[in-house]
Amino acid sequence: MIKSDFSVTFTSMDKIDKKITDTLQRSGRSSSAELAQIVGVSVSTANERVRRMAATGEIRGWHAHLDPTAVGAGLCCFVLVDMAYDGEAEACAALCAHDEVMELHHISGAHSYIMKLRTRDTAALQAFLATHVKSLPAVQRTETLISLEAVKESPVIPVDGLD
Repeated sequence: MIKSDFSVTFTSMDKIDKKITDTLQRSGRSSSAELAQIVGVSVSTANERVRRMAATGEIRGWHAHLDPTAVGAGLCCFVLVDMAYDGEAEACAALCAHDEVMELHHISGAHSYIMKLRTRDTAALQAFLATHVKSLPAVQRTETLISLEAVKESPVIPVDGLD
């Protein structure tokens, strides 16, 4: 028998769990009674399932969705980042420490990473890139794409298995 150095915890969601998570993504302020009625279970059952999914990490947190312009983060851009292997982990940790970095994905293809940023304007973007990105030793090159309009931007993850 081969022993693995890691273990994977997987909790199989049933149809009720999937319906609960989908509902909470779309309307996180639903009361326990509303949630129970939508999914067809008792309030105590709905509450217990939400607590269990939060404890296992299937539900990662509760968030308010803000208007980026209203909070001074109206410019959205995507930065393709090429990195050297030496110092890559440290560079990723440094980038992730900044609130302006909304997402950082290790990607396939010609570039190493794609980073979604939100800043006030192009001057703030330029300052952020110079100070916090291009100054990292592992960063070899960047290419920035500025979003002119968000045609669709959603935090909702499709839940497989819903009718």
